[in-house]
Amino acid sequence: MMHSGPVIVGFDGSPASGRALREAAALLAPRPALVVVAWEAGRAFEAATLPVKALEMPPAALDIRTAFEAETAAYDAAQQLAEQGAALARQAGLEADGLAVADDVTVAETLARLAGELGGQVVVIGAHRHRHLGKLVPGSTLSELLRQAPCPVLVGGVAHDDQD
Repeated sequence: MMHSGPVIVGFDGSPASGRALREAAALLAPRPALVVVAWEAGRAFEAATLPVKALEMPPAALDIRTAFEAETAAYDAAQQLAEQGAALARQAGLEADGLAVADDVTVAETLARLAGELGGQVVVIGAHRHRHLGKLVPGSTLSELLRQAPCPVLVGGVAHDDQD
């Protein structure tokens, strides 16, 4: 099956995701790309509506307005990060746009869903070296993405001297 959509880049602003983006651009430019920041929508509302008895705290007034403002700020921050990633991708030669997407279930499922919906050519994700083991250990997001992605997955971003 040929995939004719954009390169989907999972971006979180970490050094590994930046390196993966640049490595992918070196291989795939000048293709179109979508730099995606997945963010967890609804967290502020969950906090505002938690049953106070379960927390053994004194009753507090629910402040839905504050929760809405926090959600808006979280989305704005995610979109700004996506735009920063897209700017990096354009500097590296990709025809990139940034997109903040509410993380439906997991980051991997969100990236895989987008790749399927958009006919993604490849999903790019940064990998992190495990600090205590001193080697690359696939995390849950990478492992899940490798199982679910409807297209190839390009893993990059690990520097030999990475200590993050």
